[in-house]
Amino acid sequence: MFTIEAIKAAHSKVKSGADFPAYIQEIKALGVSHYEAFVADGRMNYYGTNDHAARVPAKYDNLEMASQVNTDEFISELKAHQQGKTDFLTFITMCARCGIEKWEIDMGAMTCTYFDVNGNKALVEMIPG
Repeated sequence: MFTIEAIKAAHSKVKSGADFPAYIQEIKALGVSHYEAFVADGRMNYYGTNDHAARVPAKYDNLEMASQVNTDEFISELKAHQQGKTDFLTFITMCARCGIEKWEIDMGAMTCTYFDVNGNKALVEMIPG
């Protein structure tokens, strides 16, 4: 079963959004089936088989979240991040400003789904790799 330490070791290799697909492949190999990441405070919940779960507590003070999704700005800034043009903190700040509350990664479907503050799907993307 995976541990938070193993996930953190894999995540330490991520310098920008361009590194994300390799990170997903690495934690998938550890046994992570899906996870959710919360923009407001940085906490993350990782899940695997047989109800195995590992949780990372809040990493920072709560960010103020926009109440409405700004889809156009979000998609534009997300593409820049995926191209390695921004770091993770910049990406998180942008998500909050654009009304993205969390994202969920599904390793089986290889999708990343972004949700607004009302729990609605704002964007679903295929993860390359």
